Amino acid sequence: MKIIHTSDWHLGQSFFTKSRKAEHQAFLHWLLDQAEQQQVDAILVAGDVFDTGTPPSYARELYNEFVVSCNRLGVCLVVLAGNHDSVSVLNESRQLLACLNTYVVASVTDEPAQQLLTLPKRDGSPGALLCAVPFVRPRDVLQSQAGDSGLAKRQALGEAIQQHYQQLYQLAVHKRTELALALPIIASGHLSAVGVSQSESVRDIYIGTLDGFAADAFPPADYIALGHIHRSQIVGKKPHIRYSGSPIPLSFDELGSAKQVLLVQFSKDQLDKVTPLEVPRFQPMALLKGNLSQLEQQLADYPASTGLAETDRVTWLSIEVALDDYLSDLQQRIQALCADKAVEVLQLRRARTARRQALEQQQKETLSELTPKEVFARRLELESFDDDTAKARKERLEQLFQQMLAEVQAGETSA
Repeated sequence: MKIIHTSDWHLGQSFFTKSRKAEHQAFLHWLLDQAEQQQVDAILVAGDVFDTGTPPSYARELYNEFVVSCNRLGVCLVVLAGNHDSVSVLNESRQLLACLNTYVVASVTDEPAQQLLTLPKRDGSPGALLCAVPFVRPRDVLQSQAGDSGLAKRQALGEAIQQHYQQLYQLAVHKRTELALALPIIASGHLSAVGVSQSESVRDIYIGTLDGFAADAFPPADYIALGHIHRSQIVGKKPHIRYSGSPIPLSFDELGSAKQVLLVQFSKDQLDKVTPLEVPRFQPMALLKGNLSQLEQQLADYPASTGLAETDRVTWLSIEVALDDYLSDLQQRIQALCADKAVEVLQLRRARTARRQALEQQQKETLSELTPKEVFARRLELESFDDDTAKARKERLEQLFQQMLAEVQAGETSA
């Protein structure tokens, strides 16, 4: 049995007003080619198929075309909802897509057995059992109790999700016994596991409740396919628990790591190997840092905009300028440096000087002189919260800090 594990497509994303349609279309064609070359039996998309709950029409067209193409190849497709996806949007075509060898699981159901899927091989015989867990909303598995503290709610949600996984896994074990076949058991998920490396484009989930799901809380499945984190990585040093990452960079800070999908192979009921398949970069992007002189040298390496072939693409840039003094004409200076170059500046920001100021201030004061709120505020000053996503993350951090501080102070008072 062979599957391709992918996630976080974010079809329909608007990236600094730029459409990603061409990139996503190229990726989906590449993915179909990989499925054919590798003779995979199934493709598993672990959430965030779309970027918003109301995706543009072209994003839905790409999705539908991919479903039809998979069916033509004889490849089973499993689509799981992420926190960006709308349950109703995915469910509206669920029954129709089931006729095209596609399973759609948009939410946790009251009947856990509906989330247990038998994935077929290309010849139609059973190939694997899947505990199909999409993004779990707290209301799906937990009934909030009045008077519960924030800590109690986080613990209750973590336990409820763990119990849901265990229940599905036991159903899978029972199903495997019924079939009397040596089938691997796969589990999926769209969440933040403890200890993973996130990027700027990841939207925090379980606001005010669960921050991360422990690797030890997953059931003993043969492979666990995760989504939500955009950098491909292994969870908790367990090679069978993995994030595939997003197939295209969804923020400039993701450029430092290769984008990939994971080819997962099983021998009967055992995980054989996991092979990363690197996704080509369909849109040139770069992150440049330095003072004006250094930036001028870096930009000199880019070709002129004149004479570009129709197939060539200009490079999207994020530029961070290191300056000691404030320049009111910074944007005009950068535009002059980029003139006649095959580049387009999508993001321009000044390097943070708060870090140096904070270090100088720390030399003059001790920790005992600061309140917890002041320590937290000083730490936030070292971060950059430029766009809406980053500002939302800052608000969430502030809310979590206030919540934790209140719980600690309440505990000290009761003691």
